[in-house]
Amino acid sequence: MTVARAAGTDVPSYTETWPCEDASAPKARQLVSVALSLWGIGASERAEDILLIASELVANAITHSGRRAFRIRVSRIDRTTVKVIVGDTNRAVPTLQQEDFDSENGRGLRLVDALSTNWGYDPKPWGKVVWAELRVPNESACTQES
Repeated sequence: MTVARAAGTDVPSYTETWPCEDASAPKARQLVSVALSLWGIGASERAEDILLIASELVANAITHSGRRAFRIRVSRIDRTTVKVIVGDTNRAVPTLQQEDFDSENGRGLRLVDALSTNWGYDPKPWGKVVWAELRVPNESACTQES
């Protein structure tokens, strides 16, 4: 069993590193789910959006990085904003694919774009991080400190 670690910043967050393999995706989703529950937003429609975005970002890291590991962080930026960050050592720029309704692949970033308040990527000397921010409604605003 892997235990998530607090990120050690002023922003309440949880982070973990896992191998780029399919078995890591549910672990990453569980990390995000636990954080959302601790922050008081675990049982909401917006929480499902956050989990879907985390799943898509992790799937992209596993599928496209061709590397050994990825790192995920879920942070509470403020009382109404959650940020999901996935980093890997691949320097390829994430791009929105053209809509192809018949395709079984290539829609992940479109989902991230549609569901998030804001998203993007930051190039790093070792690769990149892809992130998405999501606002949560006031009635389910993050209430607990980590």
